[in-house]
Amino acid sequence: MHNKFYVTTPIYYVNDKPHIGHAYATISADVLARYHRFLGHEVHFLTGTDEHGSKVAESAAKAGQTPQEFCDITSGHFQMVWDRLDISNNDFIRTTEERHKQGVAFILNRLKEVGAIYESEYEGLYCSGCEKFITEKDLVSGECPDHKKKPELIKEKNYFFKLSNYLPQVEKLIDEGKIKVHPESRRREVMGLFKQELNDFSVSREHVKWGIPVPFDVSQVIYVWVDALSNYITALGYGQADDVAFKKFWPADLHIIGKDILKFHCVYWPAMLIAADIEVPKNIFITGYFTIDGQKMSKTIGNIIDPNELVSQFGSDPARYLLLCQFPFGADGDIKAENFVLQYNSDLANGIGNLVSRVTAMAEKYFGGAVPEQDDELKEPVAAIWQSYQEGLANFQIDKAIEGIKKTVTLADGYIDKNKPWELAKTDRAKLAKVIYNLSELIRHLGLMVYPIMPETSVKILNTVGKADFTNYHLSDLNHWGLLNPGDKINKSEALFPRIQ
Repeated sequence: MHNKFYVTTPIYYVNDKPHIGHAYATISADVLARYHRFLGHEVHFLTGTDEHGSKVAESAAKAGQTPQEFCDITSGHFQMVWDRLDISNNDFIRTTEERHKQGVAFILNRLKEVGAIYESEYEGLYCSGCEKFITEKDLVSGECPDHKKKPELIKEKNYFFKLSNYLPQVEKLIDEGKIKVHPESRRREVMGLFKQELNDFSVSREHVKWGIPVPFDVSQVIYVWVDALSNYITALGYGQADDVAFKKFWPADLHIIGKDILKFHCVYWPAMLIAADIEVPKNIFITGYFTIDGQKMSKTIGNIIDPNELVSQFGSDPARYLLLCQFPFGADGDIKAENFVLQYNSDLANGIGNLVSRVTAMAEKYFGGAVPEQDDELKEPVAAIWQSYQEGLANFQIDKAIEGIKKTVTLADGYIDKNKPWELAKTDRAKLAKVIYNLSELIRHLGLMVYPIMPETSVKILNTVGKADFTNYHLSDLNHWGLLNPGDKINKSEALFPRIQ
């Protein structure tokens, strides 16, 4: 069995320009994809855009564009910002692509064949902002709580998915950990859904025109949720002539999603897969909600942070780091925009950057830029940091990896303060040699730890100790102590993170 890792982000709705909520989920997926590649696993990393539905058609009309033109432009914004953030996705799926349309039509035919779909009249309250039917009890003062407007009463003939037939199976899979939902607080939330009334859901819409036609009734289009969820398998070629990638990478090892789409991913999606006789995903990780300076992100308030602006201000690697280290992965959190500069200066300029330049400057000054004799005084503490770092990433806890980086910097700074190399240079050359070896080797480990989070910085750090070819090896070949050899060249580091005033 080959080691594979298939990770997906939600596909992002083209009615929005990319904001830091989108960036957070995508950078997280990228960190895990890079880490698994570094372990030597065959990785497939998918992201993309969700491009159908009445909201898109309305926005396109407002902009004086066809829906397809509108989608092309907005999807392009997402692809551009992922480039700027150095996202290493293997594929980018758009729901307007032919391969996706074919796959979704195949899935719907399959669900009809097995009797999981039936036709019925539906009358209900529909929020066009959410693109979903909502119940009276979801309303606050008669309005959708998210979009602050009254839903419309819609009556139409639709096709429905027999959700009730599959709920016991889905509940059992989550309960037994066959589908693992992370973090634990969200798993409890999902288990609570099964105690509520979960109705069969509509898989088609009669009055929406911008969408994929239902293959067995072209008077209807496939409901945007069924269309969107299917991307995880249509991107791999499910239901198409070339389904090699599907056979190789499915089931997904990890779906990363936001908590607003928890029910769709943890209940509806596994139910559809079970009905179609397709394996269910192994892990679903639910990220929290962001507020900005204590307020919900909103166009009206104008507090939406564009990831492009972060890259322009700080650079790609620091933007990635700053977004990921705001709060534990999976928790809700508040971002204080003015803290970005403080954190950049403390963690990156004064932390990692200062450490690397100090150590390489001392190696240059005291040993002419050559690695002195080997020593293993820091071997044990570094092994302990690696253990926690790797356990964290194995469980998708990206904050544990960031903690490992910070601990390594703290260890090095403390070691310098304790040993005072500038004094040893006058009194004890033999001890100085050991201290500089330990610090240089520590820098090599730091460069490896930084890689999934800040790939460019990692190359620069490892270049200072002559190990810039590290990506040709697996992490297990590199993360043990003592791989710098006496006489190896150490290059003085440029300022990795110039201080920002």
